[in-house]
Amino acid sequence: MTEKMFEIGKIINTHGIRGEVKVFRITHFEERFSVGNTVYVVKEEDKPLQLTIDGHRVHKGYDLLHFEGYNRIEDVETFKNAYLKITEEQLTELEEGSYYYYEIIGCSVYTNKGKKVGDVKEILSPGANDVWVVIDDVGNETLIPFITDVVTDVDVKSKKIIIHPMEGLLD
Repeated sequence: MTEKMFEIGKIINTHGIRGEVKVFRITHFEERFSVGNTVYVVKEEDKPLQLTIDGHRVHKGYDLLHFEGYNRIEDVETFKNAYLKITEEQLTELEEGSYYYYEIIGCSVYTNKGKKVGDVKEILSPGANDVWVVIDDVGNETLIPFITDVVTDVDVKSKKIIIHPMEGLLD
């Protein structure tokens, strides 16, 4: 499978003897673990293994999943430390003005006057809004808050972001 895949969780252990796995969630979308959904178990360079969720519950802050046809602990022991992923087609459509991190990382950031600030290398989620880590050509870092007063245009197709820098942002 050469299709782009996205992590939604990591299997950190088995749970019980009936084939459940304990998952550390790496998604904000709880519905990713709904019964009937397809997920892929990916461990290192192995080929993704397509599975169907037939059981989900939350226990002590972790998601416990059961997969169709995997009814014993021995069936799922090899899944430890593997990632659960979904394909690009399985991504949830976001409301306008919201973006997946992969769409923003790699975009070039320009001021509203046309000056290039740099490229988005990382996204931090410290609180009320995300903060984009932008690195310029010489390695200087600028932190751009993802708020409407600053980020005025995002074009993920052309990988270009326009900002209106508030006072002191680019000093």
